[in-house]
Amino acid sequence: MANAVNINFRMDSELKKNMEQLCNELGMSMTTAFTIFAKKMTREHRIPFEVSADPFYSEANINYLKGIKSDIENGKAHFTEHELIEVD
Repeated sequence: MANAVNINFRMDSELKKNMEQLCNELGMSMTTAFTIFAKKMTREHRIPFEVSADPFYSEANINYLKGIKSDIENGKAHFTEHELIEVD
């Protein structure tokens, strides 16, 4: 790599730690992992995996959860025992 350059970017420290650990288990460095990603992306002209939004964080679900939270705070929530929960 005669024309190698440095690239700097920020990442959550826990994510970095987990990625370093996985890369180590796979016998490669993070630099190698990112290089593999960059080569595959430029070869295929796309992100080489599916990118989608987690439906849990959709606006409709967040509003639903806020409503439940409000009901709990205002004493309007009624809880019932779930059939799969064993009670001692």
